[in-house]
Amino acid sequence: MAIIRTAVLSDAPAIASLLSDLGYPDTGGFINDRMQQLLAHPDETLLVAEEDNSILGVVSLHFIPQLALAGDFCRISYFCVDPAARGKGIGNALESRAQELALARRCDRIEVHCHARRTDAHRFYYRQGYAESPLYFCKRIKRDN
Repeated sequence: MAIIRTAVLSDAPAIASLLSDLGYPDTGGFINDRMQQLLAHPDETLLVAEEDNSILGVVSLHFIPQLALAGDFCRISYFCVDPAARGKGIGNALESRAQELALARRCDRIEVHCHARRTDAHRFYYRQGYAESPLYFCKRIKRDN
């Protein structure tokens, strides 16, 4: 049975490997810096699923206060389970813990953006009770360096 716990910096290589599985293969050079930033942020939680000293999954959560709504919301920004561990309840355990934390933070919903190509992930989210919210806009911005 996997243990769900807060990530620590020594989890960085395993998390980088999971992010590579998501299609982000080049995080190794900056993952420690990003993890330090996220772990220190009061509105961020980074969880891992660990079993037999191996990291089998990761979920990054952001808690976002709302101005015009009574409840806040939790955004899942990254969520991955090791391909070899899929179907063993790891994703369910991580999502369940995310929901517990969201409720404790007075959130009344959880949001996740999932690329159209991730059809297996879509099935998982539907099984977890998520509903599609089809309109989403994104604008890329560049800093002047």
